[in-house]
Amino acid sequence: MATFAHNPPATSAPAELDAATLRQAFGAYPTGVVAISALRGMEPVGFAANSFVSISLQPPMVAISVARTSATWPRLAAAPVLGLSVLSHGQGALCRRLASREGNRFDGVAWKATPEGAVLIEDAALWLTARVCATYDGGDHEIVLMELRTAELFSGVEPLVFHTSQFRELTPHA
Repeated sequence: MATFAHNPPATSAPAELDAATLRQAFGAYPTGVVAISALRGMEPVGFAANSFVSISLQPPMVAISVARTSATWPRLAAAPVLGLSVLSHGQGALCRRLASREGNRFDGVAWKATPEGAVLIEDAALWLTARVCATYDGGDHEIVLMELRTAELFSGVEPLVFHTSQFRELTPHA
């Protein structure tokens, strides 16, 4: 059996764990992007998040992490049902708009609402609907645990991948 030695490159002292360093470090991990949306009044309200994770199959649960500074989350937190749209590879501009703090995020966006008021983005790779079960302290973020109600997967639609502050496309490994 062969033994391999890991020889990391010589570096200076580790970087301080400030926000900029952590943002760069966490950017090394590729993620998908999810639009979290619902009707508030008769208007769609939502934002984009890349801190989305599956939690449980039984019961079906997912979680997102929301910045405490979000002005949008307080408007969505009490919605009876939220729409979670896993954005597709062609929706990078939409993702940036949903992440913006200015303008109408849904201007020109094709979407549909469920009877319960969840908003789902057209041409997404996956639609989920969920209800908030619990929230937990996550430092400068709030961790939101949600129980899934429905799922609709669109086969053949590639997800949007966010890595090192850029949108990427998946390619099959040979």
